[in-house]
Amino acid sequence: MARSSSGFVAGLTVAAVVAVGFLAYQASANAPDTLGEPRTKVKPSPTAGAQKSPGAKKKRMAAVPEGSGTGERVVYSLGNDRVWLVGAGEKVRRTFEVMPGTVDPAPGKYTVTSRTAAVPGSDGVPIEHVVLFTTAGGVPVGFSAAVDGSTPVPDAAKKLGGIREARADGSAMWEFAGVGRPVVVVR
Repeated sequence: MARSSSGFVAGLTVAAVVAVGFLAYQASANAPDTLGEPRTKVKPSPTAGAQKSPGAKKKRMAAVPEGSGTGERVVYSLGNDRVWLVGAGEKVRRTFEVMPGTVDPAPGKYTVTSRTAAVPGSDGVPIEHVVLFTTAGGVPVGFSAAVDGSTPVPDAAKKLGGIREARADGSAMWEFAGVGRPVVVVR
């Protein structure tokens, strides 16, 4: 009897290993090609190779750009692909990197004109927390987050005004930027 029990257990073990192997193969076959790749573009630093303290970059990026106005507002830097949510007393509530679309708004002061909780993006990706503030060349321009969390480089052949944020940043923008909130675009 012991011999048949051990054979039965060995058979179950082999079946379990085969099943796990099959599921692992299926998971890897269905994984997106971008898995593990950075979701935002990285710009080389103009001082690449220069020695700086680790806090210097964080301090520089946390500072709201000069000439972006005063008061509670959203500040979007075209050159840094970065957003600041500036609250009362000029306090930065949040700052984060974004992936711009292929159509940039002109530098200037705008206001949030509309918001949509969820909709398909113009690139076909489902998006949420859409905060529109202008149009450029007939293309709506605003902030949004992809439901799948991606922030891919947009297709340069298409006119896209979506400025993609990470989902957590999109939620923060949604809470902060109601209709009428100033949005300042700087170079």
